[in-house]
Amino acid sequence: MRNIDGQTLRQMLVSAANNLYNHYPEIDALNVFPVPDGDTGMNMNLTLASGSKEVANRTDDDVYTIASCFSKGLLMGARGNSGVITSQIFRGFADSLKGKENITTKDLAEAFANGSTVAYKAVMRPVEGTILTVIRESSNALSNYVADHDISVDKAMEYILKEAEASLQRTPELLPVLKEVGVVDSGGAGLCTILFGMNEALKGNFIEKNQVEAMQGESDKTALASFKEDDEFGYCTEFIMRLGPDSVKKAFNENRFKNWLLAQGNSLVVVRDDDIVKVHVHTLTPGHVLTYAQGYGEFIKLKIENMTEQHTNLTTKPEEPRKEVAPKEPAKDYGMVAISAGKGIDELFTEIGVDKIVSGGQTMNPSIEDIVNAIRMANAKSVFVFPNNSNIIMAALQASDVLADEVKVHVIATKTIPQGIVAASSFSPDLSDKENIKNMKDAIKHIKSGSVTYAIKDTVIDGVSVTKDYFMGISDKKIVTCEKKPLTALYKLIATMVNSDTYLITILVGADVKDDDIKLINTRLSKKYPEVELDIRRGDQPVYSFLVGVE
Repeated sequence: MRNIDGQTLRQMLVSAANNLYNHYPEIDALNVFPVPDGDTGMNMNLTLASGSKEVANRTDDDVYTIASCFSKGLLMGARGNSGVITSQIFRGFADSLKGKENITTKDLAEAFANGSTVAYKAVMRPVEGTILTVIRESSNALSNYVADHDISVDKAMEYILKEAEASLQRTPELLPVLKEVGVVDSGGAGLCTILFGMNEALKGNFIEKNQVEAMQGESDKTALASFKEDDEFGYCTEFIMRLGPDSVKKAFNENRFKNWLLAQGNSLVVVRDDDIVKVHVHTLTPGHVLTYAQGYGEFIKLKIENMTEQHTNLTTKPEEPRKEVAPKEPAKDYGMVAISAGKGIDELFTEIGVDKIVSGGQTMNPSIEDIVNAIRMANAKSVFVFPNNSNIIMAALQASDVLADEVKVHVIATKTIPQGIVAASSFSPDLSDKENIKNMKDAIKHIKSGSVTYAIKDTVIDGVSVTKDYFMGISDKKIVTCEKKPLTALYKLIATMVNSDTYLITILVGADVKDDDIKLINTRLSKKYPEVELDIRRGDQPVYSFLVGVE
């Protein structure tokens, strides 16, 4: 084959997205840190799905139109660092094809090389041994090979795939933590999965999504009949899911699963029968619920109904005239947007003046589009954005670029919820943007962040022996202890964070923690640190039993 036309490229890209969908749990399983938020595969899957949706029904014959539509879909749907980097690779790929009808072997090499260049530019501090290394080494190898050999475009695609897989196997030699844990880089593995899907389609072996087997029987009608409805509206979300296997999915813990869902909505019923789980929940964010649930298994059946719309249809008379939409208010001078997970944390951010909350966090990174929409809804001339997660900062920065011509966006690179809280609390409407940014960055420097969550696998990392289902105390991304009980992990974690200068300990309590435990924590810490002020409140965040800030 001497060239690739638009429709062939479309097939390659959709096949790549399908292949990633089929294998993203395996990529998630490569997560180095033994925490229940290893979501590289899921983030890349959702990113590719957004791009695939943009081109799935396109009939264009020129490659640039297909590549640019795919790139735009990736950009707005990108989640997490891995998703953003992937979107940048294909942005560079598309830019290289501008004005071209077909892709020749030389064009293909140049497109991937440009993808590597654009991706590196998007990362402030590139780390080798990651997806960046894989795209750089494989694209360089292809460029050099094409310069010396006259090969067909399909052979060129095979060559870059082979080089990418070889580069992936070398990532543990470049990133010591990968070698310590005994895995290859998850983002690089995701890229190889994408290239494999593209290569298979080019060979005529288009990859379809794995089909979930048909549901056997109906959901538990007795359980559904017992639901207690309330006055809130949103989306009635129901699904039946087959769990596992553990080799590619997260180990299912029913209590944690329920607690997480409770933090997302109400009217919850979870019924488990062996490896089948049936769920009913009312939530304002059904997409987040489905994304989280899919980390444990695959759906057999699902249904989502808009209760707000149903209520409107039932209560609005047909002849009732439509109300005029109020004109948009003039933009205020300042606004703040924060990424948050948990009703209590949402309320705390609102109390300190944050205008818009983007639901998301460790297990459900929001897309660039989610952040863009929140910034616009803040309706301000200057907006401060607090990502509150290191895996969301790149998405926030890309959202800022998208809105560069509309509003001044300042991304404060908060990596934790406690950092976000102190940064947002430092805002003053009487100061300039520059002064506020300085104060926020100074506030971040003076807070230590910690967390307690359960381990998803046995491993040894940072010199600490980690046992699956035990609770880890993590201080600024370093595991400092692993204990059978969450409270024990909390006490030992705090002991490593407190010093003679400490004046305040803030603890945000997760959805899985009982009220009686909160009383125990308050009593014990008050006795141990009598000179330190304690602020213990419910955050109701999923997955993390405790989020800790020490000032």
